[in-house]
Amino acid sequence: MKKKTESAQPILDEKGRKPLKLDYPQTFKVGFAFAIIMLFWTAYDFVVPLLLEHAYGLPNSLRGLIMGLDNLLSLFMLPLFGKLSDNSHGKLAKKFGRRTPFIVLGTVASVILMIFVPVATLNQQKNANKVSERIELQLNDDAFMGDLLTKWYDDAEAGKDGAANYCDLNYLKTNKIDRETFISIRYDSKFTSKKAVLNMLGATTYYYDGKEIENLEDVELTSGKTYQEILDGNTNYTKFVASGINNYTSDRIYNEVTKVSGQKSIAVYMVILLLVLIAMATFRSPAVALMPDVTPKPLRSQGNAVINLCGGIGGAIAFLIYTIVLFGTSLYNYVIIFASVAAGMLLLLAGFLALVKERKMVSKCQEICKEYEIDDFAEGESAKIEEFAEELIREGEDDVVTDEAGVVTDEAPASGTATETVSPEVYEFAKEVTENANSKFDFKEWLAKKNPKTWWNKKTREEKSKMVSFWLILASIFMWFMGYNAISSNLSIYTTKELNLSAGVASIISGVSMGISAIAFIPVGYMAAKIGRRKSIIIGFALAVVSFVLIFAFVRTNAVAIIPAVLFSLFYLISGFGLIIANVNTFPMVTELSTAQTVGQYTGYYYMATMSAQAITPFLGGLVMDHINNRMLFVYSAVCVAIAIILMIFVKHGDSIQLVKGRRMTKEEKREARLNALDSD
Repeated sequence: MKKKTESAQPILDEKGRKPLKLDYPQTFKVGFAFAIIMLFWTAYDFVVPLLLEHAYGLPNSLRGLIMGLDNLLSLFMLPLFGKLSDNSHGKLAKKFGRRTPFIVLGTVASVILMIFVPVATLNQQKNANKVSERIELQLNDDAFMGDLLTKWYDDAEAGKDGAANYCDLNYLKTNKIDRETFISIRYDSKFTSKKAVLNMLGATTYYYDGKEIENLEDVELTSGKTYQEILDGNTNYTKFVASGINNYTSDRIYNEVTKVSGQKSIAVYMVILLLVLIAMATFRSPAVALMPDVTPKPLRSQGNAVINLCGGIGGAIAFLIYTIVLFGTSLYNYVIIFASVAAGMLLLLAGFLALVKERKMVSKCQEICKEYEIDDFAEGESAKIEEFAEELIREGEDDVVTDEAGVVTDEAPASGTATETVSPEVYEFAKEVTENANSKFDFKEWLAKKNPKTWWNKKTREEKSKMVSFWLILASIFMWFMGYNAISSNLSIYTTKELNLSAGVASIISGVSMGISAIAFIPVGYMAAKIGRRKSIIIGFALAVVSFVLIFAFVRTNAVAIIPAVLFSLFYLISGFGLIIANVNTFPMVTELSTAQTVGQYTGYYYMATMSAQAITPFLGGLVMDHINNRMLFVYSAVCVAIAIILMIFVKHGDSIQLVKGRRMTKEEKREARLNALDSD
């Protein structure tokens, strides 16, 4: 019994303090803001490419350009609104905090605008559906299919640009499909099959024109073929032709509808989308900066893991919404999805406002930082600033005038003093710094204007090294997003067009990958505390490279839909773990080099790197898909992430501070603590 009591004693560090631990409930509450963001962006990244594809049939490069515009916009807006929230000291900020007003106003504006995004495309979708239905009716027509497949095969054999997206000769030869066999492939839509689970698993039942087939060797009277021959033809179509027809259908929609009568529709769509993206950009940096505001630096990797877990919950809500809706075929599918996402964002906002008291949380964090001597300025600077502030106060005490209440006034200071005159503003500011090392004002910048020759304006060798690390971190993050976002922004298109999966099944694959990999969020935070952020990030990047290489090498269209679906899911899951490891640690590395006064600004820099990559890479990835083939997208992404690994190897700063392990309290210390508590009461 005695041993059990001893083991329950709290552990203290060498100064008698309890170990510094993350406040998980508080961090989870703060994560509601990030859940709002990820609810929108998860739906946006998966659904908008499908909307653009079905309504406008855009080439991959043009679709990628549109998908990148939001990131180009964010490139300028995120640093701006991050800094604006840093410097927010108005009435709303004094009442609710620096970040909360941006989160509330930005969310409400986004919700109001986003409903109009799919509404603007309804008429265009009607016209596009007519083209798709016409082509589907011709898939068993000898004249149409014979001419089309002959051209595809000959173009591929001649090595024409982009021909591999219609006919992959290497794939045909591997499966011993010659020119004559390929040209004779047809698809009879009257022949259908149904599996028990999602049409992918379980026993198969065959039908022809709605009637169940009892024997596949029976002859279908109209065509003169046996049902087995029709099944073989449909199987070959699915395996060797379907992805080419998907690309061909997009081309026809683009040339027959979008180019002829769709310019006005796409212009209206782009204007509305631009307004939505502006609204979303106003609060992303403030929302993400809230976690560092309320979390001491050594705990930010663990804090970011919790925040990302909350973002995963937001993404899961989006996944449930669009997966359920996309299994339907209604013209209003996209309207339903965006309306449901808007409702979810408002519910999460209500939870955020009910649970998060920003000013109180920030004040609590500042007290913890002061107690544990955690420097929230650049390393070692706060002590110098406090020391200098005390000198200013000593110099300025005779040079300022106070009123009867002791408040410094703007009256002229007493004359004849021997020391340099200190303005009332600087004097009051210096006093505040001595009382609170984590002041919301940038004391260093303020005093630099007064005397440019002072120590804080001279960059030491260490500061220059930190700046080099800072830019290397941003460059590595840039290349990481160049690689990963090229795939995520084209994922729904790749799975539906290249693998010939339905939109509903494709969304399930994406969602399952996100859901399973989400279990890594909390362990990843601990991993960073054990081996450091930089090593953790390199491991995450390496997993993504392995994933992309495996998908390129082994995932191909198959008549049995479950085979490519399972292989892709397993391999993509590896990159999902890599994504979590990287995202949990890259942002804290950036904010580790910031100060209490510049967290929002550095958050903006982080997003400047991510968004600039996401502005470029959908277009470049689209070019690769258009001019080589869809599978080469994964080679492009693997190369980008490999470069990110090389850049991260040279980073020297930004890792988490290792906290000193504590010791258990002695009986005397426990008795003294109880007595102190009684005295305090």
